[in-house]
Amino acid sequence: MSTESTEDRILSVLEEDAKASYADIANRANVSKPTVRKYIEKLEDEGVIVGYSADVDPKKLSSQSIALVGIDVESERYVEATRALKNLEEIESLYTSSGDHMLMAEVRAGDGDELADVIGDRIMEIDGVTAAHPSFLQERLK
Repeated sequence: MSTESTEDRILSVLEEDAKASYADIANRANVSKPTVRKYIEKLEDEGVIVGYSADVDPKKLSSQSIALVGIDVESERYVEATRALKNLEEIESLYTSSGDHMLMAEVRAGDGDELADVIGDRIMEIDGVTAAHPSFLQERLK
């Protein structure tokens, strides 16, 4: 038996395959289906599991461009700016960062020109945003 906790085994299966059935998770985590259901409900209620998603290879998207955008914000306007950024439909996910930029956003748009418009006309126009540095995703390696 693994020394890994039941919770960790269930999460590990979900991270590998968010579409796995309870039966598949139970089999792979070596627990019963009711145990899987109980732990998943608990983890969702506690906010540990915040959603389910699909990994996308940006190179294979013919109708969409994706960029990771480092965003800098004035400290005194941080709360308002992050609220406004979270409300932008084109921002798929938004993270705080301890790297070169205060925030990192995954931004999606129809093509490179539209992505540039989102950054220049929407993100940079938010009060308190001082800089946006995009890195366009090209090919998923893993």
